[in-house]
Amino acid sequence: MGNVRCRPDTGRLYFDFHFQGVRCREYSALEDTAANRRRMAKIMAKIETEIATGSLDYAKTFPGSARISQFAVPGSRFGQHETEPSEGRLEHFEVFARQWQRERSLEWRYSYRLSMESILSIYLLPAFGNLPLDSINRAAVLDFRRRLAEASDDKPRRGSGLSASSINRVVGILRMIMAEAVLRYRIDNPCIEIKRLKLQRVDIQPFTMEEMRRIIDGARPDYRPYLTFRFLTGLRSAEANGLKWKHVDWQREELLIRETCTRGRTEYTKNDGSQRELKISGPVIAALKAVLPDDYSLDPRRFAEKYIFATRNGNPIDNTNFVYRVWIPLLARLDIPYRRPYQMRHTCATLWLAAGEAPEWIARQLGHTTTEMLFRTYSRYVPNLVRRDGTAFDRMIANALNGGTAEHHEDAK
Repeated sequence: MGNVRCRPDTGRLYFDFHFQGVRCREYSALEDTAANRRRMAKIMAKIETEIATGSLDYAKTFPGSARISQFAVPGSRFGQHETEPSEGRLEHFEVFARQWQRERSLEWRYSYRLSMESILSIYLLPAFGNLPLDSINRAAVLDFRRRLAEASDDKPRRGSGLSASSINRVVGILRMIMAEAVLRYRIDNPCIEIKRLKLQRVDIQPFTMEEMRRIIDGARPDYRPYLTFRFLTGLRSAEANGLKWKHVDWQREELLIRETCTRGRTEYTKNDGSQRELKISGPVIAALKAVLPDDYSLDPRRFAEKYIFATRNGNPIDNTNFVYRVWIPLLARLDIPYRRPYQMRHTCATLWLAAGEAPEWIARQLGHTTTEMLFRTYSRYVPNLVRRDGTAFDRMIANALNGGTAEHHEDAK
């Protein structure tokens, strides 16, 4: 994510962002004032959108930059094929991939556009960018997948390389690009029958009731309602951060899950199934009332577009900022083993199961269209929490085989 920063030696503002896997700093002549920061922040947001959609013209955006030649493609102009295919060869992978990115970006959510740009810039373009489309073969794809799994000398923090799920995601993008190339140019598909790597099952790590109580009680006062809300609604971070007061139905005691907020940008939910009405409990209502504006009752419509959980300047909570400035220090201070904030969602689901709520109702609350994911994710907790561990079946069979005497025999014990 790009930032607007200030040079301490000159007091001038500059852009700090990543483009095509390269960290870029482009300096301005503007002094570090609030007005200038707002002005540059708007430009930075536009730059990020263009990066995500593959439409950034570096030379046009930064005409005096020394990096123009680094990012220029010979003979290129945005919206056209950048190079003519060499004789007997199709265009290079980078040219086609960028065109595919521009054409498909209208279908993607903003966060997915950023993820796509990252995968292209960091992995796919360095590996295949200069290769003609019809020169990419199955062996090259398999070798690329192997290298993704290996440790990288220049990035030692990655340890043994990418995880299986990350490799599947990267190769999956390559598969989509090459599938489109196959349709357009009738070339052989190098990704055909390259199977996805098997994923190891990862157990969830919900917090205990005692840990939940300690976290809420030990949090900063201004974050206690937010953490209470997260623990007792099971909302995803983007869903909780995107809630506005217009989404609260006080009469029905429901929340209307209609939007999400990621990196300060509000958009549609993860999918249609995530659009739902969430029944809220008494403690959740109390948490909402704790952050209710003082003059809300005078004119609720005036606050309709305001975020429920917001910073002092009215912006939605930024998840990265929350994790590093609130969440990690809080768990460390309480000596509670670190877990991602997402585990608050798992905690809520297991509490609903413990209370004996119907699985279909829980699935709807979580934004799942079926109970399949619920049982797959929380199967280990169902027997212990709702006491459906096979003992009822044993009693029924024992009664049938013993003429209905087993239960009386147990009572006699």
